[in-house]
Parts: sequence; C-alpha cells; structure tokens
Amino acid sequence: MEADSVDKAPALNPEWSVYSASINALVQTGDMLQVPMDRFLAREGIDRAALENPDSRYSVISLLNLYESVALAGECPDLGLYTGRISHINRLNLQLYMSTVCKTFREYLNLMPSVLRFAGDIGEVKIRAEGDYIRLQWHPLYEESRQHRFLTDELLVTSANIVNSLCIRPIPVLKAHFTYSEPEDTALLRSLFGDDLSFDQPISCLYFTRESLDYPLTQMHVDLTRTMPGSFRSLVDEGAVKDAFLSELRTTILQLLPAGEMTIDLVAAQLNVSRRTLQRRLSDRDTQFVQVLQSVRQNLSLRYLSDDRLGITDIAFLLGYSDQSSFSSAFKSWHGVSPREFRQN
Repeated sequence: MEADSVDKAPALNPEWSVYSASINALVQTGDMLQVPMDRFLAREGIDRAALENPDSRYSVISLLNLYESVALAGECPDLGLYTGRISHINRLNLQLYMSTVCKTFREYLNLMPSVLRFAGDIGEVKIRAEGDYIRLQWHPLYEESRQHRFLTDELLVTSANIVNSLCIRPIPVLKAHFTYSEPEDTALLRSLFGDDLSFDQPISCLYFTRESLDYPLTQMHVDLTRTMPGSFRSLVDEGAVKDAFLSELRTTILQLLPAGEMTIDLVAAQLNVSRRTLQRRLSDRDTQFVQVLQSVRQNLSLRYLSDDRLGITDIAFLLGYSDQSSFSSAFKSWHGVSPREFRQN
C-alpha cells in the first residue's frame, strides 16, 4: 500500500456552510448540558425554529463558534462524541434507503456519498486498504480543525456507528488514530472506539477488519417503498411490455445513482458490456441512455418526495445530483414546480 500523504487543508472559508442537521445535533447536546443555547444561537444570528428545515444551511464559522461556546459553558471536551451519536440517528433515513440498493458492506462503501456532500463543507471520508484492515479516513477541509477534537470526534463517531449498524455481523472499531493530542480524560473515547488509540497522528482514521467488506447488509423486514405511490419493481419494469434488458439497465442505474458520477461508461462496465453494445441495444429500442437515466430519476424523485422522512438534500444525493440546486432545477423542468412546492401541494 502506498505511504500516507496528507493534503494541506485550506484556511477557513467564510462561504463554507453546513446543513441544519449539524447545528441541530449540537443544539440537542447543548440542551442536555443545560447551557444557554438560545443565547449562543442568537449570537450567531440563528433562529432555533428555522433549524427545523433540514435543507437550510449555516456558516461553518457559526458551527465552530457554537462548538467552542457549548464546550466552554458545559465544561465538556467530549462534546463532539455526543453530537456524533446524534448525527448518526439523524442520518438513519438516508442510510436505510441506501441499504435498499446495496447487498454487501463493500457495495455500500462504493455508493455512500462523501461527508463533504451530505453534511456540508467540512471534509470527506475516504476508504483505504491496509493489510488485513480497511481504514476509514477523515480529511477535513479546514486545516486547523486537525488539532481540535470537535469535528473529528463527531465525524468518526457518526461513521463508526453507521458502519457497526449496517450488517448482520457487527463491525467494531479495531483501532483508532487521531490528529489531535491525547486529552486528559480518554474514558469516553475508549468506550466508543476501544483501547487501541493513537494520538498526534497524520490522519484521523478508524480501522475495521478487511473481511467485513463482504458482510451482507441487514435487509429491512418492512419495505420502505410500501408507503410510496408505486413500487421500485414497477419502476424497473416500466413499460407496457417487460423488457429484460431495460429492466436490468434501470436496476443498475438505480443502484449506482447514489455514487454521484453517473455515466454510460460506468453503467456499461457494471453490465459487463461495451459502451458501443449498450448504445446499440438502446438504439434498437428507440431510446438513449440519457432518456432512461432521466426516466429513472424522474420516477424515483416522486417516490422519495412522498416520504416526508427524507429531506430534499437527501433525495438529491440518492438521485446522484451533486447538490440540491441541481436536483431542484431538473425537477422543475419535469414538473414545472420545485421539489419543495410539489411536496407542499
């Protein structure tokens, strides 16, 4: 395996933002610690009631300021460990939908949107192999956050809880590395990550057994799509006459959408055919790849929007769009209204 390289993260950009879920997790923890949360929010110009909108965004600077205020007032250096547990729960709906298109942990890792996309402008998670381990690495956007616990702890706890809840077999953390220095009290860190902890490391990361890649994901007994208009099977078998090739193509697109980069070459490779063969088969059916892709996205969007548990941002990621605005523009071109307006009506 290649030696680790640590890309130098840039200085804090005032334009960087996070979704309300990150602020909400911190607010919930602050309330538990009985600190003056409303005063801290007002100082950052944040209305608590407005945080109920899961698609609203707030400055990363405000998030960091709130972390400092809550940690100081609550005398809680472990603050990020608590918010990480809340963030895991807040993201369960997205994780559950991901499990409907993945069968193994390996497939899940290949499709899971990066933290940079579904949490905001704070960093991303990368997966690397190392001998008998797989390593989940946290790469922050903000350079100075490498030496502070809050964001690192939050993202690593969130990731560890997600990983250990996905499969039938447990996937515990085997060892953990942190870029920050060892705190005076490591009791909660050890409770969450085990006793094999290393500090002042070049990269914050979690180690899991490599054999877990082939562990089967837990499949829900109750179909998430049952409450939606139509089913995923009706989407796959769209058309008056079932076409095995088109059904397989739509299934493949549905499975690959959360990866974000949807191309005809990627789909052809997944189907084990050449790009030219795929184009020819589509031409024989008087259609094109982009038309099938749009059809899948358009129909899926209606199914996802019927589930109020999914935010507009979650839906955008499940459909493979780079951001919420791209999805909103596409949806408006299909239906003449924005996703939010459609859901309200």
